[in-house]
Amino acid sequence: MATLTYRDALNQALREEMSRDDRVFLMGEEVAEYDGAYKVSRGLLKEFGPKRVVDTPIAELGFAGIGVGAAMVGLRPVIEMMTWNFALLAIDQIVNSAAKMRYMSGGQIGVPIVFRGPGGAALQLGAQHSQAFESYYAHIPGLKVIAPATPADAKGLLKAAIRDDDPVVFIEGEMLYNQKGDVPEGEHLVPIGRADVKRAGRDVTIISHSKTVGPALKAAESLAAEGIDAEVIDLRTIRPLDTEAILGSVGKTNRCVVAEEGWAFAGVGAQVVDVIQRDAFDALDAPILRVTGADVPMPYNKHLERAAKVDAGKIHEAAKKVLYR
Repeated sequence: MATLTYRDALNQALREEMSRDDRVFLMGEEVAEYDGAYKVSRGLLKEFGPKRVVDTPIAELGFAGIGVGAAMVGLRPVIEMMTWNFALLAIDQIVNSAAKMRYMSGGQIGVPIVFRGPGGAALQLGAQHSQAFESYYAHIPGLKVIAPATPADAKGLLKAAIRDDDPVVFIEGEMLYNQKGDVPEGEHLVPIGRADVKRAGRDVTIISHSKTVGPALKAAESLAAEGIDAEVIDLRTIRPLDTEAILGSVGKTNRCVVAEEGWAFAGVGAQVVDVIQRDAFDALDAPILRVTGADVPMPYNKHLERAAKVDAGKIHEAAKKVLYR
């Protein structure tokens, strides 16, 4: 095992896949000369050259469309969004072209493309640059949506996404890039659509993904100090959703808390709750509780921003409520 940052794990995945398959290329703002806004593409221009690591103007709709067209004729583009907030400008290409082309062509034209970049809130970037968009894209048939929480999962899932024959929305946690973790050496693939048990437990299930996995694990530690054994599930993939893992855990613990960075209304957690109430209602010993971001545009003030975000304390309290403690 090598210890890598989340950023370097992504870089390793890109380098390995570009070496393995000359159809893979990277395109986006500042990915080449600047080594990426978050240094995920560091060194790739020098290694692969300007035809495979391509800087673009500030024109998300344009370069997303170039990527879709390239995928339609057999290449495997990786399109970096400097942030998923900026991808709103490219949503027509992602939703109306990439997601629908295979269906509308009767299966004749595939779009093997990855749209990737950081999502969610960082620190004091304001309301327009602090949004978690997983549920937006998960709503769309034809898109796969991935949101890894650890360096190992970031590498393994990005490699799997690049090899996938369908369009993938790959949302990286903006505050996770410096997080370190063990990453398997050599060929490391994580299957798309399979959740992971980050901590086994018997009393309550905490379902999380991306940046809420860390707070969920911290909450599990503080709950353990009170004699509560929490199981932490990392969804890893939002669509397709691993319903088997969700139902298996809730069937064991009989109680559930769902934590996500995004807003509550029509969020990822709402879909998770629907799965549980429909297929595991009789297993529940308490109503499911959701812990989400506050239902407001993200404040700039650091104290209000902190109050609006999900943290370990909020997850801890929700877990105690479903246990009637």
